[in-house]
Amino acid sequence: MNADDARRQLRGAIAGELALPLPAAITDVAAMLAARSHGAATAVLFYGSNLRSGALDGVLDYYVLVDSLRGWYGPGRWLPAAANRLLPPSILYLEPRWQDQTLRAKVAVLRADQFRRAMRRNGLDTTMWARYSQPAALAWHRDAASRDDAIDAVTDAVISAAGWAGRLGPAVGVANDYWQSLFKRTYGAELRVEKASRTDSLMAYGGERYDRLLPLAWAADSLTFSAETGGRLRPAVSALARQLAAAGWSLRHALGKPLNFVRLMKSAYTFDGGVDYLIWKIERHSGVRMALTPWQRRHPILASPYVLWQLKKRGAIR
Repeated sequence: MNADDARRQLRGAIAGELALPLPAAITDVAAMLAARSHGAATAVLFYGSNLRSGALDGVLDYYVLVDSLRGWYGPGRWLPAAANRLLPPSILYLEPRWQDQTLRAKVAVLRADQFRRAMRRNGLDTTMWARYSQPAALAWHRDAASRDDAIDAVTDAVISAAGWAGRLGPAVGVANDYWQSLFKRTYGAELRVEKASRTDSLMAYGGERYDRLLPLAWAADSLTFSAETGGRLRPAVSALARQLAAAGWSLRHALGKPLNFVRLMKSAYTFDGGVDYLIWKIERHSGVRMALTPWQRRHPILASPYVLWQLKKRGAIR
């Protein structure tokens, strides 16, 4: 199978995944996000643990792709638009009402062209293609062109992830071996609090998906391989190619945590609704509800020492 045919097959598989039906609450919130974009939204993607579980509790994870950040933020809000453009994405937290139920949503916003570029294997930031090599759904799209752009971007993400998996993974193994090895590397390159078993739960949900997509993505990447007994695959990666891939990954690993840290620092100033998100998270995990004053909400960084001391005194932090 040549690379073009493999990409067409892979793209068809990704299009089918993105088009899977979602609960009405998920699509209604996606439509609400699109409606508040001043016409700038092109697509809204849904992903994460709630996609895997189908539940509405916890936090619903969305990505809103826009063709204009100034359009998303509205007139006069050039500073958050500039911050979003320089270091995407920016995050907001919402508590939408749906059928007398309060839902919680964490929303990442970035330009559609930045999203597409972030899916390329040669980029230094691994977070975006790593996330979207995992299952996702297209919860809303503006038109057919926007849908096709999202499908193409997610297809690129799977090809990028599979390319790294083949060049960094074992010389021979089943598909699960390559994906597990890759996701452990990508998680290790980010600031994360998940347990080491996180990759096991990802693979358990994906099931045969990862087995099916890996050879298609390798073929689309022009990475030749042979199939052996027991479902084992052997990618044709030379020693030199492995050395170059290892060196390239070392650079990305070194840059990953600092880049995540800078994003966190940006979020301290640009995370719209971030204070409410943190307060909800603390209450969810500790049972302690912290009521903030208007001044503390306006100046979360200045207020943080006192707030942290109060939370520690009340047993929310140990």
